Amino acid sequence: MMRAWLVEGGHDVQVYALGKALVRELGRDSFDLVVLDWMLPDTDGIQVLKWIREHVEWPMPVLFVTGKDEEDDIVKALDNGADDYMVKPVKRMELLARLKAVSRRAVAQDDGQKVFDFGLYTVDLGTRSVSFRGEPIELTQKEFDLTVFLFRGAGRVLSRGHILESVWGRSPDLNTRTVDTHVSRIRNKLDLRPEHGWQLKAVYQHGYRLEAVEIPAVE
Repeated sequence: MMRAWLVEGGHDVQVYALGKALVRELGRDSFDLVVLDWMLPDTDGIQVLKWIREHVEWPMPVLFVTGKDEEDDIVKALDNGADDYMVKPVKRMELLARLKAVSRRAVAQDDGQKVFDFGLYTVDLGTRSVSFRGEPIELTQKEFDLTVFLFRGAGRVLSRGHILESVWGRSPDLNTRTVDTHVSRIRNKLDLRPEHGWQLKAVYQHGYRLEAVEIPAVE
């Protein structure tokens, strides 16, 4: 039922019955948010939450949805890093609103800002342009979208599937080779290398990670 609600709300949803199945998938794919029950067949939600906070490299929102309604349980979940806590039975509109709220808190909002500096690179959302040391870089529309997505996800491992879904909308006409081709173009066009403060690494059998690098001092 909850999966149907989320899909109707425009979310792409994956469901895992076991905690270890979710943990395994989190180790090789990217997700925007986790809805987690406390009582799982093979473990408990607190253990999964602890694993997420120790191993996921960005503050991925976690919303607990469970039948445990004692105040101590709620405090324990929040103290261990849960972003919000809902007690079953949940209502459809409230669930969607809570998801939206925790996502909004997790993702930095623009607040009208259109120009962002990433070291030597400047991204202008208004003109949909990228420049390096003030010099414009010629990019296609999709290359620009991918550039913004990578910079905003800097430090995170982004799977090819997650990139494809977020930038292309997971078109059935495309495959992950499209991602590899565009990433290669961006790496070359932006000249992403340590001397310029960034490096774009391929993560074997997973995807890519854009990392900030300290620019070596010039003696």
